[in-house]
Amino acid sequence: MENKKELRNWLDDFGLDHPLVIAGPCSAETEEQVLKIAHQLKDTDATVLRAGIWKPRTRPGNFEGVGALGLKWLKKAKEETGMLTTTEVANAHHVDLALENDVDILWIGARTTVSPFIVQDIADALKGTDKTVLVKNPVNPDLSLWLGAVERFHTADIKNLGVIHRGFSAYEKTKYRNNPEWQIAIELQNKFPDLPLILDPSHIAGRRDIIFDLCQTALDLNYDGLMVETHHTPDDAWSDAAQQITPATLVQIMKDLKIRKEVSESEDFKNKLNTLRAKIDVADNQLIELLSKRMKISDEIGKVKKAQNVSVLQTKRWNEILGNMVLEGEQHGLSEEFILRLFKAVHQESINHQEKIMKA
Repeated sequence: MENKKELRNWLDDFGLDHPLVIAGPCSAETEEQVLKIAHQLKDTDATVLRAGIWKPRTRPGNFEGVGALGLKWLKKAKEETGMLTTTEVANAHHVDLALENDVDILWIGARTTVSPFIVQDIADALKGTDKTVLVKNPVNPDLSLWLGAVERFHTADIKNLGVIHRGFSAYEKTKYRNNPEWQIAIELQNKFPDLPLILDPSHIAGRRDIIFDLCQTALDLNYDGLMVETHHTPDDAWSDAAQQITPATLVQIMKDLKIRKEVSESEDFKNKLNTLRAKIDVADNQLIELLSKRMKISDEIGKVKKAQNVSVLQTKRWNEILGNMVLEGEQHGLSEEFILRLFKAVHQESINHQEKIMKA
């Protein structure tokens, strides 16, 4: 699969002067609920109505969707409002039912993206259609797996493709339900700049109070659209209540968001940016030199440990370093989350260096 301008055709055909907005409830609950939300979204920036029909829950016993019945509600909402519709499909049978009910856009969920077998089955079921397919990132931070799923649909001659960034699972709890790991989406953008990229802030946030900030970050990073879970009474939602917002809140978010220009022709802007980028380049080179010096010290520590037959990992010392660096980072305006990630990576590299010396 190669990057081509044609990848954007389906999105450009909407002729929007704002990011694409996909909105609607986490789950279709009742016909009345779906239609009410659709009518409240009809005259907003939302172009596409979303609703989960089949819900792959992490553990059994939770609400797992109304099933195929909900597709008829989506179809009726489309007829009454003119909005396009979208839902998640997790197997070839779902695809057949969605096609029967004229669903316009199908998305592949994070749990499905991790399985090339299932993705291939869905791609085969869609072959020969003109539907738009959006692929959510896999639950684990694996860019190859994400792109591999997209490529399977491309190979099946699905021309209308896009990706949804919904964050990645992590063992350790953070302020996010799913860590955004922005750098992975940025790397995908670098490889395929014309493949439409949509943010799902609801699943990254897990709570409604930080959805706006995530949306703004996405627009600052040149994302093409947003998929926001929207419910007329979110606190009463049958699934993921905490991360859903009202249609009125969505309208306000779209008013408050600032859409950035990709470039500016101002000479003053260009000169200032070039100067600051030159400073960044110098600082980055200094970082590499400092990290190299640190690893050379780690090599010396490895030699001392080997001579005394001492284990590489010293848990007490590592915890002391981590605690001190978190405090030091806070004093310099660096978040705890960033410091933990940075020093865990540095620590792992130090262990790798010492392991090589131990095995030499």
